[in-house]
Order: sequence, then structure tokens, then C-alpha cells
Amino acid sequence: MPGIRVKEGESFESALRRFKKKCEKAGILADLRRHQHFEKPSERKKRKLNAAKRKNTARRLEN
Repeated sequence: MPGIRVKEGESFESALRRFKKKCEKAGILADLRRHQHFEKPSERKKRKLNAAKRKNTARRLEN
């Protein structure tokens, strides 16, 4: 579980923004959404295949 220390004189909003960014980098929200409902093995395979295609496309465009 990510945690942050509030700096001296830091506003609550900026501390909350840092915490949200840290959670997003850790993939907590994505993991939560993925586990909200049961995913059939075929759906999981399809999702992973689409992610790999997007990653390869981005990699090709980068070069």
C-alpha cells in the first residue's frame, strides 16, 4: 500500500494529488477494476492480446 508523508506547509490538495499519482503508478486502481467481476479465461486472453498489440504498435511508432 503506497503511503506519503505530508511535507511541512504542504496543502492537503497537493498531498492528495501526490498520493493519487503514487497509487496510479502502483496499479492499485487498475487491479481493483480488474477484480470487480469474474473474467472468463477467453476474455482475459483477448484483453492481454489487445494490450500486446497496442504495446507493439506504440513501439513501432516510436522507432
